[in-house]
Amino acid sequence: MTADTALPLSELAADRALLGRTSTAERVAGILRERIAQGLFRPGARLSEERIGRTLGVSRNTLREAFRLLTHERLLVHRLNRGTFVRVLTAADIVDIYRVRQLVECAALRRLADSGTAPYRVDALEAAVRAGETAARDGVWTDCATANIHFHQAIAGLAGSDRTDEMMRGVLAELRLAFHVMDDPRRFHEPYLTRNREILTTLGAGDARQAERLLGFYLEDSRRQLIEAYPHAPGPDGQQHRN
Repeated sequence: MTADTALPLSELAADRALLGRTSTAERVAGILRERIAQGLFRPGARLSEERIGRTLGVSRNTLREAFRLLTHERLLVHRLNRGTFVRVLTAADIVDIYRVRQLVECAALRRLADSGTAPYRVDALEAAVRAGETAARDGVWTDCATANIHFHQAIAGLAGSDRTDEMMRGVLAELRLAFHVMDDPRRFHEPYLTRNREILTTLGAGDARQAERLLGFYLEDSRRQLIEAYPHAPGPDGQQHRN
């Protein structure tokens, strides 16, 4: 879907209060990035400068700078004479995203194991796991996917690095774009609720090395599922289609 009329502007309007008088392009980019991570902007959707700028109450120049920042993060793409669109990922993008996730998330747990600082601070992970389980009970699988993104952001946060946190916010928002290819979100996300809980319980028991092993298998299984479902060859309209 590429029509800008499908944009969730009613949801975005609630974010206007977050900007205040000291609005910056970075804050606008942060709002849009989080909304992408929540699954509200679908791959291929055109972003209307006029409508989004009016909804958030920011100038066109500020919004264009925010779009530029998110384009550098590979979340958006600008097409000459056509506008700015939410990026459509390729299978190669998925492979690279998971390569980064393996390097960062597994390393964060390895660092915990090497630090010998158990018990670990897992409040953010616990909150994300509970949010995912609640969303699953309610059958709201978009919220379940968002909770899963937050769970992995919390794992990366165990590294204790502001720079890593910032990078992973973009990487995981990009990953959320890949989730849209799954025809049955419940079938995809539900098994990982149990695995998230298992990782949390293992960390709670102070065994970060086992948690890292569990996460390694988890990421490989998730990567494989997405790649198997993901389009590979572009069709005549330039979009990606399944073989």
